Amino acid sequence: MNKTVINNLLRAVVFIALQVLVFMSIKITFGSFDYIHIIVYPIVILLFPLNIPRPLIIALSFAIGLTVDVFYDSIGVHASACVFIAYIRNYVLKYLEPHGGYSIDISPSSHNLGFQWFLPYSCFMLFVFMLFYFSVEAFSFVFIFDIIMNSISSFIFSIVFILIHQFIFKTTV
Repeated sequence: MNKTVINNLLRAVVFIALQVLVFMSIKITFGSFDYIHIIVYPIVILLFPLNIPRPLIIALSFAIGLTVDVFYDSIGVHASACVFIAYIRNYVLKYLEPHGGYSIDISPSSHNLGFQWFLPYSCFMLFVFMLFYFSVEAFSFVFIFDIIMNSISSFIFSIVFILIHQFIFKTTV
């Protein structure tokens, strides 16, 4: 196995374990405001190297989401949100492509492409993930206020952890 596969597999295992062992049990409430859920495992999908074919990214994202679904006892909610962001990932990467283009052997991280590039990429992708996830979870636009509040508040807390990860660990592959 080459180094890139091992690093991405290790990253997936660590973030899924963090999600289901640590962040799943954290309940943050401010009085009656209980809309905060920390979801950090989508960073695995965001940091897949650029040279991985799209169908493989979608399949891996489905497996990651399904694994998290098993622990959250939610049938397909995480998997559908993971597949959705895996599907739109190439479009977002094309839209945010730097003037010099991408080197296809890299991972789209703050270390490789700069923090000014990574911030809009990760914020957009994570917010879309949250909005899709909470929409599928509620499965009705009757709960539009709850969907928006969950998405915004969870996004804020989750992106902080993802950005801290990017500052601490240098993702090169």
